[in-house]
Amino acid sequence: MGTTSAPATEGAVETRGIEPVPDNERQGRVRELFPTWVAANISVLLLTMGASLVVGNGLNFWQVLLVAAIAAAVAFGMVGVLSVSGKWGGAPGAMLSRAAFGVRGNYFPGAILWVARFGWETINAVTGAYAVLTVLHLLLGIESNNVLVVVTLLAFVAVTYLVSGLGRKALNICNKYSTYLFGLFSIMVLVYLVATMDWDAVFAKKAGTTAMVIAGIGTIAAGGISWVPTGPDFARYLPHSASGKKIVGTTVSGAALVLLPMVLMGGVMAVSNPKLAGQNTDPMSFLGSILPGWLAVPYLITALVGMVLINSLSMYSAGFTAQTMGVKLPRALAVSINAVISLVGGLFMMLVAKDFIGQFIAFLTLLAVSFSAWIGVYGIDMARRRKLAVRYDADSLMNTGRTSRYWYVGGFCWQAMTAWGVALAAGLCFTKVQWFTGPLATTWIGENGLGWAATIAIAALVFAALPTPKESAPAAGPDEAAEARQPVEVG
Repeated sequence: MGTTSAPATEGAVETRGIEPVPDNERQGRVRELFPTWVAANISVLLLTMGASLVVGNGLNFWQVLLVAAIAAAVAFGMVGVLSVSGKWGGAPGAMLSRAAFGVRGNYFPGAILWVARFGWETINAVTGAYAVLTVLHLLLGIESNNVLVVVTLLAFVAVTYLVSGLGRKALNICNKYSTYLFGLFSIMVLVYLVATMDWDAVFAKKAGTTAMVIAGIGTIAAGGISWVPTGPDFARYLPHSASGKKIVGTTVSGAALVLLPMVLMGGVMAVSNPKLAGQNTDPMSFLGSILPGWLAVPYLITALVGMVLINSLSMYSAGFTAQTMGVKLPRALAVSINAVISLVGGLFMMLVAKDFIGQFIAFLTLLAVSFSAWIGVYGIDMARRRKLAVRYDADSLMNTGRTSRYWYVGGFCWQAMTAWGVALAAGLCFTKVQWFTGPLATTWIGENGLGWAATIAIAALVFAALPTPKESAPAAGPDEAAEARQPVEVG
């Protein structure tokens, strides 16, 4: 799939879609993943989630720190490990998933992942719009109204769409400088909190129960779990020689650099202002009451940039998912579908629905379960491919006909589909949200918010126990086999 013209990623706008990246364009560096995963966590919602650990779960300072650290390691550890498949196959995660589920079977988990992306992008769009409204109020004293809600949400979605259409190189540049800015203002906020908080009250708070700690880990980890299928998208430009261990380490450290202090700051703020975790309709305005205007405004603006980048990363990957699902559009145009849906969904949440934070937590819970069924199957499939001479066949990934290596039986890998379906159903049984309560939600797993973990384990165990799927493809040529035997450095 080489080309004699400029590579698809060299221009300002990336034109490459779901097709695997040829070796001559694999010039990425593992260190480029660091700002990507820093930017993916620049969300002021982490402050609210951190506060909910104190107010809702009853945790103290050290427990909040423990929850944030474990959640970052677990969630983004999975992101990093599954990202390694991106350098193996040079394709997005939604595309590589065809090898596990079959070219037709992949439509089913792909559809759920795609719909989940709509929800995540809608949440981010609403949060970004609220940030703009808060800045306008702090700077100009402008009160929110329906017209202003529509205008700010439309502006946020439009900017997100434009940035996501630029592709990997532009996103890497934006991520780099937004990381510097957000880091600077986050340090300023930390210094302000250290100087003004009642630390005696912070450290005097009693510890919460172990059950609430476990549940808190699931809540914070859910956001990271939603990035797992996206990981290969950003690793596909890495050469085969890239270190798997470095991919995992860079992913976890980039995410933790933001996630830990943000969640901890939210917990500290909640001690002085418990209303922080109960801001049901507007998750941003609390910053104006906790921080002085000279700090709150620039901090919100840099956080707003971060939220644009988060949504841009999500839309970037959603375009690949759309193409994998059969949407016959270039990636940049496929992204427009997500932009329109996030706009409509955002308007509903801001103008009609109530209890934003409650809906957000419910969404995260369902998101974690729906993605976890895919993770369990994909993880076992990766483990098996480590032993193969040819891990992914580029031509078969693009081939949706009967001659594809990944046609299996009628286009479906029945083992993967069975494991995925059983795990997804079981995970929902353990789940309790505002909208419904599963029949197993009162068990120890359900009460401790471990439905996502049970889903991963069930999917992996069932898939591993079933007969190993047999691919039908001609033997690889010597060059292809030699390339695929590059060493793998995931521990």
